[in-house]
Amino acid sequence: MSTMDFAGKTALVTGGTQGIGFAVAEALLAAGADVVVGGRREPSRLPSARGRTATWGAADIRDPRQAEELVQQAHARHGRLDVLVNNAGGSPDAPAASLSPRFAERVVALNLLAPFYLAQAANTLMQAGDGGSIINIGSVSGSQPQPGTAPYSAAKAGLRVLTNALAMEWAPRVRVNHITTGLVRTEGSAELYGDGAALAAVIPMGRLALPGDVAGAVLFLAGDHASYITGCDLAVHGGGELPSRYLALQGS
Repeated sequence: MSTMDFAGKTALVTGGTQGIGFAVAEALLAAGADVVVGGRREPSRLPSARGRTATWGAADIRDPRQAEELVQQAHARHGRLDVLVNNAGGSPDAPAASLSPRFAERVVALNLLAPFYLAQAANTLMQAGDGGSIINIGSVSGSQPQPGTAPYSAAKAGLRVLTNALAMEWAPRVRVNHITTGLVRTEGSAELYGDGAALAAVIPMGRLALPGDVAGAVLFLAGDHASYITGCDLAVHGGGELPSRYLALQGS
């Protein structure tokens, strides 16, 4: 089986109804996998590719019981689970000095605890089956926090370390890897950044990432060419951001 051939495999993608998750789900479908996408609200459109469409599973993955049920549902539908992509996440900006405890708890639950609940349930099935691959979608905020993102950045930093810990515990049958994403052009980012031209100027690659860029990294890490890769952090951020001192000199 080549890296891009996932025929006979089953993948679960959280947050798979929009943005990065939608592109990941479509890439896995195009590669032959059966795909289940999960989230709290049923979408008007499901990912599809090459005449195949993902199936939907409703769950608030911040709830450990619902997270486990979503994993069990994906396994029951297709008789196996080979790939889990922990993509769901995010947070609105909020000043650290005044945000509520409930806000902080919900942000950490979505971005750190939910991936753990899902990974724990998936590992149980994968260890008993043919093994598998778990991929956590992280953010540069985990190492380069911005104002207004304290709980989110802390949770994303934790997700990266959690990946390393699980990779050590669950090898060799289950591989656990992490993707650090930078700015990605999605429906949500367009509302915040417009066409992204100003931001693209500080990215070495000269543009924001596309959801498909992240999807390609997922296919690699989930496939057989990455069979000896676990505990890695794959940066998909276009080279990061040019240093402020460099930009200041360029403008002088």
